[in-house]
Amino acid sequence: MEDIIIILGIAFNLNLPLLTAWLLDHWLGDPAWLPHPVVAFGKAISFCEHRLNKGNVRFLKGAAMSLLLVAGAYLSALLLLRWAASYSPGLLLTLQVLLIFYCLAGTTLVREVCEVFKAVDRSLEEGRKQVARIVGRDTSGLSAQEVRTAALETLAENLSDGVIAPLFWYALLGVPGMFAYKMVNTLDSMIGYKNERYRRFGCFAAHLDDAANYIPARLTAFLMVVASGRFSLLFFVGKYGSRHASPNSGYPEAALAGILNCRFGGPHNYFGEEVWKPYIGDNERPLTTGDMKVAIRINRCVEWLMIIIVVVTATCMFI
Repeated sequence: MEDIIIILGIAFNLNLPLLTAWLLDHWLGDPAWLPHPVVAFGKAISFCEHRLNKGNVRFLKGAAMSLLLVAGAYLSALLLLRWAASYSPGLLLTLQVLLIFYCLAGTTLVREVCEVFKAVDRSLEEGRKQVARIVGRDTSGLSAQEVRTAALETLAENLSDGVIAPLFWYALLGVPGMFAYKMVNTLDSMIGYKNERYRRFGCFAAHLDDAANYIPARLTAFLMVVASGRFSLLFFVGKYGSRHASPNSGYPEAALAGILNCRFGGPHNYFGEEVWKPYIGDNERPLTTGDMKVAIRINRCVEWLMIIIVVVTATCMFI
């Protein structure tokens, strides 16, 4: 019994920053009044891109910029934490909690998806405006079904990008690794496009994001199936997960489509161009608020599962 109490005490102390930050994310989400490092990441990327994305060897310039910014994010977090550790344990704990909190982005998206479903139930125009807050496509011509589909697709993708991937890199490389992943993700969201402006300059950033999310995306889909309790859906994920244009996004989307027995994909409008995404699933049925509630329940359950995995892994490594 004493050994169990000691192990539980070690686990609690080791994982206090993570658990506190995760609970804060559930409580606060991303409050608008709190300065966020992603804003600084975006300004740094924009500053460099405007000066480097011109002339020759754009691919090499984009690759060098991406590597330097990711390394800078890792080192800045590492040095900041080392400084805090030399100053006081309380300051170290505070900074750890704050940085982990900044890197988790589960609750805000869940709230936004809820608002999309409420808005589209009131009017189609409201739904289009609300979903435009969380997707990059043109929403002006979407039907009510397409609005709901876009919201659920984004919810599935964000579970991987905004929660599971940061926790995965936290488990591997600690808080600095989590912070570096956030820079990778921000780079991809800003310059990882295949349009004329970013095709060469952002190519490396897009592939870096693909590599960083390769395991987390598949882990997310697996945990979603576990959360549903329907392990036969692994075959569904295996069938449809690789059909997406992205090497990663299709897996959590396929898991959610299988759980809801619905169909994702189809034509989308990006930057004035129609992009056809292969269908994931084959049951073209209307999506409802009930489907949204099931998706959110699965999301929350997957977060719990991943937190348990990270806590157990950290404890076992220490012991």
